[in-house]
Amino acid sequence: MNRSSVTILGAGLCGALLAIVLARRGIKVSMLERSPDPRTSEAARGRSINLAMAARGIRGLKHAGVFDLVEPLLVPMKGRCVHNLDGTTQHHLYGQRETEKIYSVSRAALNEILVDAAETEYKVQIKFGQEAVTYYPEEATLRVRDLDTGNDYDVRAKPLIASDGAGSAVRRAFADTDIIGGTEDLLQHRYKELVIPGGPNGEFQLEQNALHIWPRGGFMLIALPNPGGDFTLTLFLPVEGKISFASLDTDSKVQAFFDELFPDIVPLIDDLIGSWNRNPAGVLGTVRSRHWHDRGNVLLIGDAAHAVVPFHGQGMNLAFEDCVVLDQVLENPDADWATVFDVFENEQIANANAIADMALENYVEMRDTVRDPKHQLQQQLAFALEKRLPNRFIPRYSMIMFHDEIPYAIAQKRGAIQQKLLDDLTDRADEMADIDLDAAVAEVERRLPPIH
Repeated sequence: MNRSSVTILGAGLCGALLAIVLARRGIKVSMLERSPDPRTSEAARGRSINLAMAARGIRGLKHAGVFDLVEPLLVPMKGRCVHNLDGTTQHHLYGQRETEKIYSVSRAALNEILVDAAETEYKVQIKFGQEAVTYYPEEATLRVRDLDTGNDYDVRAKPLIASDGAGSAVRRAFADTDIIGGTEDLLQHRYKELVIPGGPNGEFQLEQNALHIWPRGGFMLIALPNPGGDFTLTLFLPVEGKISFASLDTDSKVQAFFDELFPDIVPLIDDLIGSWNRNPAGVLGTVRSRHWHDRGNVLLIGDAAHAVVPFHGQGMNLAFEDCVVLDQVLENPDADWATVFDVFENEQIANANAIADMALENYVEMRDTVRDPKHQLQQQLAFALEKRLPNRFIPRYSMIMFHDEIPYAIAQKRGAIQQKLLDDLTDRADEMADIDLDAAVAEVERRLPPIH
């Protein structure tokens, strides 16, 4: 079966990792990327600077043989440090095993490593400054604009793998068809990046190994650590309303907003007003598609197929999982590209839809529910049940973040059953002493099957 070459559109995280994976299989890979070479230019402004690396992402990097290159970038985060309005803090572990942690990683630094490995070690041909204008399905042809010259040209790429992000020109070319279709649902919240610099000697000014959250009900501020001792702050806020980006329309209002709602962090922020005015507000949204491919001509992958909001930190992890799954499908030497794309879609589309739902739900938890004593009690009970029934009860967060062998769709389904169990078992309880743990274990065994 002729699978000797492929063109990838987009040299971001997903596209670069996929290029490595396919090149390792002996496929000749050519890439087109709109942005300048990340090794010689600043990261795109308005995009999240930090990402959360979890088990699925690490699996993808190891599958591609590049984890050793990336590992020095990773800053471990063992749990959440919740900052209350009165200045007190609470610490919530993500898991109860030493290995159960997530990692903060710089998007730009990670992209540089992947692009460099693809080009230098695996001889992937990458052309930067090449913008996808549109895609013509009937001709299986991509119209491209060279941003240096302004000239347009056509690429007949069979197959083309589109990893050109949530605003994919290829996906939008199918918008009025039943072939791929899909929706783009913008969240009526946006985000803005700020910075806490390292101390005089490069020390961290907040606890290093935690994801910090300032939950304030309908909005929140988070901080992720960087290897250099600084933290990347991200404010998530409604677009419109009484407390929103629209309402913060003067420097004095911005300052008063932070002074009132985040007083403990204001002295640490580097140039609050200057950074606020310089840094754009990023867009948040969910992309879903009916299908991800058109015969053997084109395949959507990563955010181009299924962008998710960042509140479970799974956009990159899902995209890297895509690369692994696609490579596994290619193990069948007799499958043509149309079959490969179809099997890949059938494997992943339900998982992508599941994590899209769970990411939206986790925003509510992070900005509000995390402060609820009942929620905290349920977390304690979930850990206790996991200890007693490790093959039957695994907290949903753990299934998503630490168990790459459990598909997202299964985590969603089991998570719903487990949440109902936790609701029932804590209905009349205020603390763990109020719960008969043996009876709770028996109830879990009755209502939740073992996980296979």
